[in-house]
Amino acid sequence: MYLEVEEINKKIGVDDVLSEISLSMEKGKIYGLQGKNGCGKSMLMRVICGLVLPTSGRVIIDGEELGKELSFPESVGVFIEKPGFLDAYSGFQNLSMLASIKKRIGGREIKETLKRVGLEEVMHKKYKKYSLGMKQKLGIAAVIMEQPDIVILDEPANALDEKSEGRLWQIVREEKERGALVIISCHTAEVLEEISDEIFKIDQGRITDHIVCR
Repeated sequence: MYLEVEEINKKIGVDDVLSEISLSMEKGKIYGLQGKNGCGKSMLMRVICGLVLPTSGRVIIDGEELGKELSFPESVGVFIEKPGFLDAYSGFQNLSMLASIKKRIGGREIKETLKRVGLEEVMHKKYKKYSLGMKQKLGIAAVIMEQPDIVILDEPANALDEKSEGRLWQIVREEKERGALVIISCHTAEVLEEISDEIFKIDQGRITDHIVCR
């Protein structure tokens, strides 16, 4: 297995946000997290990508433990809650600044990604003039542009129209075909069941069911 979550617990004050979470995930599959708002989906995503350390338990990625051998996964794209970009810069400029950190891609790949999410017409428009849907698409573009091994998308369909949502789920399938490990959450159970290989149902910080869809 590429990613192992072993008996993760997360407390905030006296509240148990995650309790005894254990699961295994591998590359080339889509894993859906299903549950009501506040059930722990977003917190689990934060723990998996190293943004939050668990109170106890381990996250092991490709044989290395987060918080010990790894501070963060070496190759991960993450979109949790709403994206944060610089208002005074264009979509293209924002992604270029992010890409300059690792220097894995250049302008050509960024433009291709913007086209892929449907932002080719507005890539040079300032971010502050973007609609909510455009901002959502730019967040998705930031996740996938460097072709990471792990793709994490928390409610990525928010604010997208029907056409854009269809494009999003096609991108998710393409990321799977590329060989990425994809973790998504979505309010619509039918959509999650259609695109996921496996679904983990979460309630009050616990996994209550594990469904193999295909």
